Amino acid sequence: MKHSLLAICLFISISPLMAQDNYEIQVYASPTLDKHTTIFELHSNYTFNGEKLVKEGVRPSYHALHETLEITHGFTDSFEMGFYLFSNYTKTYGYQLVGVHIRPRVRVPLKWKWPFGASLSAEVGYQGKNYSADTWSVELRPIFDKQFNKVYFSFNPVLGIGLKGVSSDHTPAFEPAFKLAFSIPKATLGVEYYGSLGQLNQIPGWKGQEHALFFVTDLYVNPKWEFNFGPGWGLTPATDHFIFKSYIGRRIGK
Repeated sequence: MKHSLLAICLFISISPLMAQDNYEIQVYASPTLDKHTTIFELHSNYTFNGEKLVKEGVRPSYHALHETLEITHGFTDSFEMGFYLFSNYTKTYGYQLVGVHIRPRVRVPLKWKWPFGASLSAEVGYQGKNYSADTWSVELRPIFDKQFNKVYFSFNPVLGIGLKGVSSDHTPAFEPAFKLAFSIPKATLGVEYYGSLGQLNQIPGWKGQEHALFFVTDLYVNPKWEFNFGPGWGLTPATDHFIFKSYIGRRIGK
């Protein structure tokens, strides 16, 4: 199940400049979706303890339910295209549609026989100004992974670039993520890290950065289905303190 590897998630934590970004909490694996195959995914994340104040016009994440519908189709054995629809619910503001993104991704073909998996994702789209300081943004996500018997490791050194929003500075922000997981029958147990060190030209101190850990379980009970869930904790004052996320995916095609 090549695509099952990418059912492993991680947290996008929240700071004053990145509130409401935790819609798709996921560390990607390198395989793209098989040709002529489509997967429908629902990402659901609830912030039990997070930002409570409106900052720079961005609504707080405290007790917010984020849900993302993701539809991905494999066009070739090494190219896929994903579409995202973001939504948000809080008691104060009700249910809101937040934005849409598209994400083309290409992988290094297996015939090249690299000693590790590698692919590149480029995600671009819009989020409403009430839910993101950057209304238009681009995410460049290189993906490197490797399976060592029962141990799996993936590293995503992400660059996030704001195109339009409250700031006119479009310097990329470095947002690394990684996953380490151990296989057991029909499941994996893992830990994921997600961080945001800030823009490369003005990296703040530790307390101003975002760092979080999630402890997750992935179930592989049926090759057509993917399940992932687990709690996450923020490690710095700029990060939401506690989030629980879940993920379910249904594959159609080969």
